[in-house]
Amino acid sequence: MSYSIAIDGPAGAGKSTIAKKIAKQLGFIYVDTGAMYRAMALHILRKGIPAEDGPAISKACEDADITIQYENGEQVVLLNGENVNGQIRTEEVGNMASASSVNGDVRKKLVSLQQKLAETKDVIMDGRDIGTCVLPRADVKVYLTASSEVRARRRYDELTAKGVSCDFDRIEKDIIERDERDMNREISPLKQAEDAVLLDSSDLSIEEVVAEIIAMTKKNVGMNRL
Repeated sequence: MSYSIAIDGPAGAGKSTIAKKIAKQLGFIYVDTGAMYRAMALHILRKGIPAEDGPAISKACEDADITIQYENGEQVVLLNGENVNGQIRTEEVGNMASASSVNGDVRKKLVSLQQKLAETKDVIMDGRDIGTCVLPRADVKVYLTASSEVRARRRYDELTAKGVSCDFDRIEKDIIERDERDMNREISPLKQAEDAVLLDSSDLSIEEVVAEIIAMTKKNVGMNRL
């Protein structure tokens, strides 16, 4: 029997960082949905389909099998059985992923593949609609958030640490605008699932959030299982 954890929330809440740490501690697979979209983009590029050809992109989805597994502690993205880790981080693939991800058939196919993966493996996924659409029956659902000010501060600190010049007020404004878009988009808007636990990380460290979600998971699925 497999178990699943769904973490949703707005940009900058720390979802991916926290999900990866939880996966490592519990031995779950962290499902990098972004990497899966990139693998689909690579599949489309290999077929020579231009980004503006929506019908052809929809057709290309049909024969794409994409999954994630771990080998020697490293995440491996498989496209029709081929390890494509070294090919999905190029700018060309990124551009196609951005263009093709708005295609409804691409999303439908990848959600199906993500659900298939969760049927056989212990997984943790993060995103905007994991608990509401992708894994509506997840064993643990968390809506992770933080104030726009805190999320902007985290982003500002991250960029300045890399030597990037940036404006805090501009970053916070962008975050607020992105929240508005995500919450009001037509397909799978960002929202808290009715049975998700609301967790505000504004005053919590990454380690404290990880510990809280792990405790929640052990309580729900059983200490002996984990």
